[in-house]
Amino acid sequence: MPRLKTTYDKEIAVKLMSKLSLKNKHEVPKIEKIILNMGLGEDASDGKKLKSCADDMALIAGQKPIITKFKKSISNFKTRKGSNAGIKVTLRSQKMYEFIDRLINIALPRIKDFRGLSSKGIDSSNNYSFGIKEHIVFPEVNFDKVDKIRGLDVTIVTSSQNKMGTLELLKEFNFPLNDKKN
Repeated sequence: MPRLKTTYDKEIAVKLMSKLSLKNKHEVPKIEKIILNMGLGEDASDGKKLKSCADDMALIAGQKPIITKFKKSISNFKTRKGSNAGIKVTLRSQKMYEFIDRLINIALPRIKDFRGLSSKGIDSSNNYSFGIKEHIVFPEVNFDKVDKIRGLDVTIVTSSQNKMGTLELLKEFNFPLNDKKN
């Protein structure tokens, strides 16, 4: 069992119950899944570049990504319905907790001039989203074999009922949130 999962079950859930004044342990917010997305733009039509990005994403996530397709054609963006748009991975249960552990302790501190994540990334569904400009901050990716540095979108889906619950959950997981940006 991942280290963060046991920490959540034994310590974080108890702290959140008292902080958010919840009566039932099932009301405590938890992370349900993590979605990693990499839009490729014009490189999505090139098979070799698509495969190298999919290999990098597989190393980062620990499972094979799926190739996303455009849902409709838009001439201004030069997109065609059904053509490749990017790649994405949905992480759940143990792989999700292992990814959070690597993200917080290894990848985010390796970002150049990193001053913390903004807490404004919480949407109306109480999920937290942020972007990483360089996918090479993950130690699994071999810097020498990367043809182009790409960005990565991370969405953390929570079961929280309000923004305060999501924010407290992320703080308990030691996410480096920067309150000065807000």
